[in-house]
This record gives sequence, C-alpha cells and structure tokens, in this order.
Amino acid sequence: MEYRHLGKSGLQVSALSLGSWVTFGSQIGDDVAESCMKCAYDAGVNFFDNAETYASGKSETVMGTILKKMAWDRSTYVVSSKVFWGGKLPNQMGLSRKHIFEACHNALKRLQVDYLDLYYCHRPDPNTPIEETVRAMHDLIAQGKVLYWGTSEWSSQQIMEAWMIAREHKLCPPTMEQPQYNMFHRERFEIEYARLYSSCGMGTTIWSPLASGLLTGKYNDKIPADTRLSKPGMEWLKERILSEEAKPNIEKTKKLSKLASQAGISLTHMALAWCLKNPNVSSVITGASKASQVADNMKAMDVVEKMTPDLMEAIEKVLDNKPVEAGM
Repeated sequence: MEYRHLGKSGLQVSALSLGSWVTFGSQIGDDVAESCMKCAYDAGVNFFDNAETYASGKSETVMGTILKKMAWDRSTYVVSSKVFWGGKLPNQMGLSRKHIFEACHNALKRLQVDYLDLYYCHRPDPNTPIEETVRAMHDLIAQGKVLYWGTSEWSSQQIMEAWMIAREHKLCPPTMEQPQYNMFHRERFEIEYARLYSSCGMGTTIWSPLASGLLTGKYNDKIPADTRLSKPGMEWLKERILSEEAKPNIEKTKKLSKLASQAGISLTHMALAWCLKNPNVSSVITGASKASQVADNMKAMDVVEKMTPDLMEAIEKVLDNKPVEAGM
C-alpha cells in the first residue's frame, strides 16, 4: 500500500480506501461488512469513509461495532463522517451550527470513537452562512472531537470562500474535498479545483472511481442478477447509468475493456490506477459487497506502474473528454 499526505496536511491516508455507501447496513450483512473491513485493513488500508445519511445512520453503527470488535490501535486507522442529511424535521439537515454539533455527537456514538479524523460538509447549504459553518467546524476541532474538516461536492468558489473566512478570522480552514472523479467525470476535479491544490493545499478523497460499476465492464452487455443495479431501491442509479444520455459511455467502456486486455490487466484495475495516477488524488475510495472484491481492488496498486504514457494516451483517445479550461 502507498500512503499519501492529505493535501498539505501532515495526515497520511492510504492511496486506496474503503467506503460504506450503499453497502454497510443495507445491501450486505454485518458479517460481510466485517470481512470487507478486515481484508482492507490487512491490505494496508487505513482510511474508512462513512456518513450520517448512509443507511440512515446504520452504516456508522455497523462500522463502529466492527472497529470495537477488531480493537485496532486508534493510531492505525482514519475514520470519517459527513454532515448534511440527518432527518426530515427542521434542524435535522443542513449545515447550521446546531445540526453540525448534534450530527457530530451522534456520529461519535454510532462509530464508538472519541473523535472523527475527517468530518465533511456533505453538500453546500445555501440556507446557512458559510461563516457559521466554518466556525462550527473550527469549534469541533478546538474541542478535540474532529481533527480535520472538509467539503464534499462544493464548488471551488464556495471552498475558497470558506478558506478565506477561516484565514481572516484565524479559524481552521477546510483541508480536503470529496468529489466524484473517474474517467467519465473529470471537469470539476481537473479544471475547476485546479487552483485549490496549490493555493489552499487541498487534499482529495475521491468517490465513484469506477462510475458506480460501469468501469468494471460488467454492464457492457446486460445487468447481471447479483449486481448493485439489480437490487430493489437502486432504480435511480440504474436509470442514471443506463439512460440514453449515458449510452456512449457504455460503448467507450467496451473499447476500454479491449485496451485493458491488450495491456494484460483488468478494466477495474486500469480504471482505479488511472485515478491513482493523478497527483492531486490523496485517496481513492473503493466500495465492495464482499471481501473478494476488496482483495481484487487492492491489486490496482500493482497496476499503476503499468500505466505507461502510451497506455494513458490510448485511454485519452477512447475517452475523448479531456477537460479544457475556458479561453484556452
């Protein structure tokens, strides 16, 4: 396993990490979740990602039970949560000081830890002043309940505003952003956020590196019965991936599969390694519904060195979506 600094912070996170979205507390049993976490940890993964909204909090409860049972030294792992969607009543969602504090306390209880290493604002909140959110996050850090805070799917303008407010008032600024990033979803990460990596020292923990499974190639011909898209409640994801608008990506995936085969690697490993090749990626969050998938994903670390300039160029020709900054 390779370990990378989270932006310009001193914290080191594993280049590949494990997330619990749509799996823990919903799609898989607790015993399977445990085997996935143990497999990841044994492979060198030290970052486990979660959020208050995943399985309505049950995901954090499952992960917390596993962490307690495993009794791993607290210094050997990094655990995160995210705040925004906590419920439907007033003050149960958003980024008000009240909800941030209460959500943090609830996450600590569910995860059974004394502090969160990383705490994300899951989405921007247009109804709460950014300064209120920044001060609330700073206070949690001052209290020792959070070590680093960041954002997820915020615009570069919103992140910069939060960063400037923090600097002006001598508060803790956001350290990291958690955006979607993969071969088909690139512009925000590669263009919009570009100045933040150097000017703010922002780290990134990216999600959906396999485009919700599309970049494994398993949806090239049909939807297998044992995949995420076949599960009840996942109709929204099935519609998004298999929509008319997304069909060109399936055709590109078929061509990428051939490239991977010619290079002697799997498409899954190639897609993960492609993300790992970006120097602005701190950690690639992977997901899995069984331990064997975790073990297979970890093999992508061995493929990075096989991502030669010629292979990267061939991939770009197939994708034909390299973002270009406006005016260039």
